[in-house]
Amino acid sequence: MAGSRRRKQERAAPVRSGLRVALALLVLASAGLGWVYFRLNGNISTFGAGGLSDNRPVGSSEGQNVLVIGSDARTGGNEELGGGDRDDVGRSDTAFLLHVYGDREHAVAVSVPRDTLVDIPPCRLPDGSWTEEQTNAMFNSAFSVGRTPQGNPACTQNTVEKLTGLRVDHTVVVDFKGFSKLTEVVGGVQVCVPQDIYQQDLNPNRTTRGERIFSKGPQEVSGQKALDYVRIRHGMGDGSDIGRIKRQQAFVASLMKKVKSDGLTPTKLLPLADAATESMTVDPGLGSADKLISFAMSLKDIDLHNTKFVTIPWRYEGSRVAVVEPDASALWASLRADRTIDGTDASGGKAKSGPPVNSVPSGSGTGDPSAGTGASGGVVSGDGISVAVYNGTTVDGLAARAAAALTSHAFTVTDTATASTQDHGTTLVEYGPGQEKEARTVARLFPGAELRSVSGTGISVVLGAAYVNQPAVEDTPAAPAPGSDPGSAASSSGSSSVPSGVAEDARSADDDPCSNLSYG
Repeated sequence: MAGSRRRKQERAAPVRSGLRVALALLVLASAGLGWVYFRLNGNISTFGAGGLSDNRPVGSSEGQNVLVIGSDARTGGNEELGGGDRDDVGRSDTAFLLHVYGDREHAVAVSVPRDTLVDIPPCRLPDGSWTEEQTNAMFNSAFSVGRTPQGNPACTQNTVEKLTGLRVDHTVVVDFKGFSKLTEVVGGVQVCVPQDIYQQDLNPNRTTRGERIFSKGPQEVSGQKALDYVRIRHGMGDGSDIGRIKRQQAFVASLMKKVKSDGLTPTKLLPLADAATESMTVDPGLGSADKLISFAMSLKDIDLHNTKFVTIPWRYEGSRVAVVEPDASALWASLRADRTIDGTDASGGKAKSGPPVNSVPSGSGTGDPSAGTGASGGVVSGDGISVAVYNGTTVDGLAARAAAALTSHAFTVTDTATASTQDHGTTLVEYGPGQEKEARTVARLFPGAELRSVSGTGISVVLGAAYVNQPAVEDTPAAPAPGSDPGSAASSSGSSSVPSGVAEDARSADDDPCSNLSYG
């Protein structure tokens, strides 16, 4: 009986992780704990893939992108921890996109503030109908589309894919209950509190300060205390959601450090998985115990120092948060190319397809003088050239990708938007009187592009379907800055495409938990 059960479990393990997962399950079965595997399967909840967009970005690196959503849903006992009505609308309290690089030794988590103004693409409602696209909407409202207590993770995934131009491989939603129990299982998480915190700091609607719930200084928290720490906003720093994100990043980093120090072995992993899966909703790709264990084990070699936390480039727009371009597009381009925030190639050493760096493919539009484009190879410099970029296809994220490529070559991107029609097959570079030379320089980054003289002023790129599978030009090095060593620019392998502010403000998972906790 036990041998039959073991063979059945081994067959269920996916090929890509077969030995590791099978061994973990065999250890459990031989110890009389095979029931844990089936318990995990019973715990896991999935959301339907039918709500995902039909126009998703293509995968373009050896890495993986995992969207992690912290939900404030009150169902399933969560109202006891977070307060409120159990039938209230589910909202996303926090969200970050975790990029696991192809070498499986580096990772970066990019936080998206809940008040960020974004475009929310059409999303599926509970009755099967689809909404109209929303523009300039708050990011966390995507999770509330349909106004159900459990929220709409597929809509948030669609929104992140549209925002970043990156394909989200997996989505994980963790609610209050799951988060609270997870911190208890690991035995508490080290945090740092900059000053004494009182009940009114957690709930500004109180008329009195109330009891002290945190004392100033380093301490370990778990359960309700851990939940209070990551939710508190008004009592620390500048009281902003941006400042709270910094503390949430510090908390997740500290949690990772604790799990890593305990060792990610089957005996440690499975209690964690049991705690997490009780109140976790995942996409179908993680919807079974073997898939979930396999994915978790694939992360075990990621180094803490090489795990970074950043926030999407942002600025205040009134009481809301606006995305700063082209900085954000440059960040997404670095992830797409599997480059770390300091420009290191972390793809795992696998050669990328496409033409050699700085070459012009023979027979392409950029190599044909009759097409009005430059025929010479070499490094492209867009210094002093301004360009607007328009997506002439139905594939999300192309304009952001092209903007990042242009920016990495010192072009100034004045605008990114959707073209008036989305049926373009060939990329067009349009230019006004006296700008043909500059337009040819732009066209060198878009193999096969056609040049077109127009009556208006300025230069614009209208991306066609041919650009969807074009090798990522953002992987080529930018032109060296005046007075710099040309060799140093080439050796940087595109590191200039990552805004310096992103790298400077990054937190590593092994940083001091008392450092860099707020903008205020």
